[in-house]
Amino acid sequence: MVDVSPFANRLGKNIKHYLKWARRQGINAWRAYDRDVPQFPFAVDFYGERVHLQEFDTGWLMPDDEHEAWLAEVVEAICFVTGFDKSAVSVKTRRRQKGENQYEKTGEEGEDFVIEEFGQRFWVNLDTYLDTGLFLDHRNTRKRVREEAAGKRFLNLFAYTGSFTVYAAAGGAVSSETVDLSNTYQAWSRRNFELNGLDLDAHRLVRADVFQYLDDARAAGKQFDLIVMDPPSFSNSKKMLEILDVQRDQERLIDGAMALLAPGGTLYFSNNLRSFTLEPALAERYAVRDISAQSVPEDFRNKKIHQCWRIQHRS
Repeated sequence: MVDVSPFANRLGKNIKHYLKWARRQGINAWRAYDRDVPQFPFAVDFYGERVHLQEFDTGWLMPDDEHEAWLAEVVEAICFVTGFDKSAVSVKTRRRQKGENQYEKTGEEGEDFVIEEFGQRFWVNLDTYLDTGLFLDHRNTRKRVREEAAGKRFLNLFAYTGSFTVYAAAGGAVSSETVDLSNTYQAWSRRNFELNGLDLDAHRLVRADVFQYLDDARAAGKQFDLIVMDPPSFSNSKKMLEILDVQRDQERLIDGAMALLAPGGTLYFSNNLRSFTLEPALAERYAVRDISAQSVPEDFRNKKIHQCWRIQHRS
């Protein structure tokens, strides 16, 4: 039997520290444990009165029955520390993967429920998909977008469930386009927009391949004052016209977005590929600032969960 007390102790300390912080911030979705103890390679996220437990693939070889028993002990420890019932804990095992697995169904049927973050509200689901509907590590950038959005035309590329657009609209963006290729996520965005009272005439949902959208929007002479682009590391979705590789395609993506950016405007570009390096040529063409140190929230011990840049035209 594995001793889970080091995990339980650290989780308890972290909850004590972050619970007050989260309440002060006005957020009820946050990370309580981030692979703090190497023998327990988990992320533990609170979504209101629910827990999202992700086990990360370390390459360890453990017989299935042993692994199940170990996982059950970890869930038991979470219930002991939090006082939650087992039914409140959703368990995911994240394998090293490529492609569109992040968008695939898990085979489980979970319930949708609403969480709050800095005064905005979002639908999440901890069971049905590998991801929950809200990337918690982009919380700081969402807030930054809200602070900068007043009077702006906003563009959200690879929009997922539209959370950046919700923040932009709350900050006073006069219009927006929210671009994603997935029908599932466009429908989810619409529900998030309705939940937050967005005017669907001013804030348009556009189902499109981003590469194609960039070409078409440029040809149409579209201009935006604030753009967010958070592409997946890699995607070979059958719906896409071509395979996306963020390291290889970064110049095409950023140049395409910058062609739509009005003078004085700002592009926020981020991704979560750990090995990603920004092409030096981009810093020669544009004014580029790495804001990752500010964009990764303090409840994330893993400061490499994403990288984020603020990119503007050189004046």
